[in-house]
Amino acid sequence: MATSADRFTSLSTAALGDGTRHPNRQVAAWLLICCALVFAIVVVGGVTRLTHSGLSITEWQPIVGTLPPLSDADWDAAFSKYRQTPEYLQVNKGMTLPEFQRIFWWEYFHRLLGRLVGFVFLVPFLWFLARRKIPPGYGVPLAVIFVLGAAQGALGWYMVKSGLVDDPRVSQFRLTAHLGLAFLIFAAMFWTALSLLAPRRSRAHGSPAMAASARFWSAVVAFAVFVQVLAGGMVAGIRAGLAYNTFPLMNGAWVPAEILALEPRWKNFFYNMATVQFDHRLLAWILAFAVPLLWWRIARDSRAPRAARFGAHLLLAMLAVQVTLGILTLVHGVPLPLAALHQAGALLLFGAALNVAHAVRR
Repeated sequence: MATSADRFTSLSTAALGDGTRHPNRQVAAWLLICCALVFAIVVVGGVTRLTHSGLSITEWQPIVGTLPPLSDADWDAAFSKYRQTPEYLQVNKGMTLPEFQRIFWWEYFHRLLGRLVGFVFLVPFLWFLARRKIPPGYGVPLAVIFVLGAAQGALGWYMVKSGLVDDPRVSQFRLTAHLGLAFLIFAAMFWTALSLLAPRRSRAHGSPAMAASARFWSAVVAFAVFVQVLAGGMVAGIRAGLAYNTFPLMNGAWVPAEILALEPRWKNFFYNMATVQFDHRLLAWILAFAVPLLWWRIARDSRAPRAARFGAHLLLAMLAVQVTLGILTLVHGVPLPLAALHQAGALLLFGAALNVAHAVRR
């Protein structure tokens, strides 16, 4: 008859297998750290945009630009370059050096975080690769994530360049693409980490598979959150949040009369403040109905894994927080603290949706 120690040894062996779970957890922990850094850079990027700091550095120097100005001569040179930009000439004419330094540091910190994310991703990746600790089938996807990160840096500069010529505002299309790629990189790393922590081979010992509808709708909700993020990028890009600062009506109407004022009609979806903000609100209403329905679908299913149930509760709570932050940000005219929290909440909501979509696959 097996002793308690024998049973404990058997359970430990079943849980840890031949020891491959430990490297998996190390790789997952590394990816989650990278996710946290992406979260930080998204928040700082939002603050950089809200403080109109993004055009303060007029050159892209991935290596040399790691060091900030260190002397008065360096500061004078950086400020001299900024004084030649449309933003200085049209918006900040007469800005002093201390005022320039305040916006410079936000953009510098944003770029520094980007370099840090690349370093924290690449060095451990190469170490895991050299030690053969990357699980089979994960090497290429992780390499692709690094390439996406490098592309994100180039896309960020491409976005900044759009505000250094003529109009001192970055293109809303490039801003939205830059934001969307950051969320995709986060999603790739987060999903990979979850897969390493809950590999497919362990799922046969857990709860029965969720109904196909739950898997489908959880994926739809995650995609809808991502689309909402892109819509938020468009709102930020044309500063549509500074208009129609009432809720639930838009200055007394559910649908503003000027929603299709531009010709041709397609321009309204990208250039018309009324239309862009209306789309953002409409997607929020859709999520406000879809997420509770998904939560109810998972909560009432007795076969649902514990992780899916907990994830659904977390997703519902995060949606309530994010909607509240969005409303407060709007009605108060987009103050910096609330707007930054709203951008942070978007990534947390997206992460919660991804977590549910992953959990119901078990």
